Amino acid sequence: MRAIYMIFRREFAAYLRSIMGWIVVGVALLAMGITFQAFGYKSALASEMLQQFFWSSSGVVMIISVILSFRVIAEERQSGSLMLLSTSPVREHAIVIGKFLATLAFLTLILVLSAYIPLLIKGQGKITGTQIFVGYLGLWLLGGACLAVGVFASSLTREMVIAAVVAAIIVGGMVLLYKLSLVLDPPLRAVFAELDLWWIHFQNGFMRGIFNLKDLVYYLAMIYFFLLLAVKTLEAKRWQ
Repeated sequence: MRAIYMIFRREFAAYLRSIMGWIVVGVALLAMGITFQAFGYKSALASEMLQQFFWSSSGVVMIISVILSFRVIAEERQSGSLMLLSTSPVREHAIVIGKFLATLAFLTLILVLSAYIPLLIKGQGKITGTQIFVGYLGLWLLGGACLAVGVFASSLTREMVIAAVVAAIIVGGMVLLYKLSLVLDPPLRAVFAELDLWWIHFQNGFMRGIFNLKDLVYYLAMIYFFLLLAVKTLEAKRWQ
């Protein structure tokens, strides 16, 4: 646990001290506002406007998550510092979890700073704090899953461009699983639909302020699965 905390503290502090980190924050907040204004239809119902905010923001969160995570391990390997970590008593799972938690904390900061938009919507109509919380929980879990994908992609290669492309392909492919399921026959249709990253678990659940335990379990399972792949990848590379 101490190793995880040390890596987390180092990585998160690096985000806060970096000009690029705050540029990412600014770009993310600007993109959330612009996409909401551009793609969110105007409605007299505040609940529908809130859904549109979460709908438009989900795309921004997925993109920002990939941007934050694709470099976390690839950059260390490229600079040679990962070799120092790998030959130290620090284990691979501590490296992966520490870096993942740092990126997740930074994403959480972005989401917290964006809360002024749903609060403005709340001032215009009747929506509850629970609806806002559930929607943000969905964005947080969706972002966490995309971060885990990015960390896994980053563990595969020292080339950050390749890691970014791999992460984008995996995330994009998982978003399209529901559309693919529509042309499949049962039981594959149900399997592919439930594996979809966005349509089933976010759009039909969290975005609408609906909390389903299966959606929570799905995102936690995706995070665990891709972080486990990242750990196993680093363990395999240690012995190469």
